[in-house]
Amino acid sequence: MEEIDPERPTGRHHHVSLMTWTAIKERIQRIDRGLCHAGMFLLLPMMFLTAGDVLGRTFWRAPISGTVELSSYLLAVFILLGLAYTHQVRGHVRVSVLTSRLPERGRLFLNAVTTSLSLMIIGIVFWQGCLLAFGTSAVSDMLRIPQWPFRLLVALGAFFLWLELLIELVDTIGELIRR
Repeated sequence: MEEIDPERPTGRHHHVSLMTWTAIKERIQRIDRGLCHAGMFLLLPMMFLTAGDVLGRTFWRAPISGTVELSSYLLAVFILLGLAYTHQVRGHVRVSVLTSRLPERGRLFLNAVTTSLSLMIIGIVFWQGCLLAFGTSAVSDMLRIPQWPFRLLVALGAFFLWLELLIELVDTIGELIRR
């Protein structure tokens, strides 16, 4: 008779946890895509605002006040909301000159280590983003726009990037165990 190892998941429980992990992963990735699309949508007003400012400045010598301020905020929103999705689709730059020469397990192990370090760093960015957002009453210079919502976006972008990194770490460790 075969002994049952309590540390090793049985077929049914392992299947359920795998389905749950897949559902959680898909939900996070769906949210990341939505945030990215929201950020991309904000490029349109930034583009029209900048074009209007250039046209007003060129033809009527009347620029739109606060264009640089608004454009910088909108650009920050665009970048921060797209971070997690960019990681999800592996859109960040990777230099693999050395790692491509490693065996598969070595690459997976190194990926797990660097992803763990990234989780710690992005966790700090999230934490500091929250502290900065909730600890300020600063406003922009020209338009007097409160800065806390944009600082909170740093925390939001970092949080979803952290979740994507966690997904990568779990998948990498799972792949390491299977090999």
